[in-house]
Amino acid sequence: MRALRILLVVAVVLGGIFVALDRLAVNMAESEVAKRVQSRQGLTAAPDVSIKGFPFLTQVAAKRFDRVDVTLKDIEASAAGHRLRIGEMTAELHDVRVRGSVTGFSGATADRATGRALISYEDLSEAAEDDVSLSYGGNGKVKVTGSAEILGRKITRSVLSSVSLVDGDTIRVRADEVPGEGIPGLEGMIRERTDFDRQVSGLPEGIALEKVEATEDGAKISVTGTDVALAG
Repeated sequence: MRALRILLVVAVVLGGIFVALDRLAVNMAESEVAKRVQSRQGLTAAPDVSIKGFPFLTQVAAKRFDRVDVTLKDIEASAAGHRLRIGEMTAELHDVRVRGSVTGFSGATADRATGRALISYEDLSEAAEDDVSLSYGGNGKVKVTGSAEILGRKITRSVLSSVSLVDGDTIRVRADEVPGEGIPGLEGMIRERTDFDRQVSGLPEGIALEKVEATEDGAKISVTGTDVALAG
């Protein structure tokens, strides 16, 4: 019985050491991946990286991870020549294939990815026309405020607009209605300011837009992707 107890104690101790080494290794790998992603995307801060699954070391040996979660902040994208800042993007990367060694890997690619991105109304305003501002209008609508000059008079109007995704990479904002108020050409001139399309580029390679909706916090975008380059 004494020998059995000793064996059990040894097994528990060795198991604890293995778990500790496994967690140490995963922390090192997450830090390395974060540095690589930051460099690849030109981010001002390293992203949060979480490698799922246990044990980690067996996944290392196979050079394949079931799932890696990444949260990126302050992504600089572009939209039709306008700067577009994406405040935050989270992605769940599945079946991640690693090239090279654990600490010195040359790259990583995910078979598929799903995620979400958030663009604030302040950042959307920056991507709109000059002197046009956007805010939440309630009930899934965007409030867009713009001005037009008619006969030397500046007329400012706010409209409720729908936001949608077209062609898989373009955010479209369209006013549901613009009151003309009997002023010839007013509706068209206001729409020239408040209606716009912005094709988004500069996202991580392999990531595409899937859906966009207006919320109180900003425009929430669902993203998806295949063969997503995580680092390399």
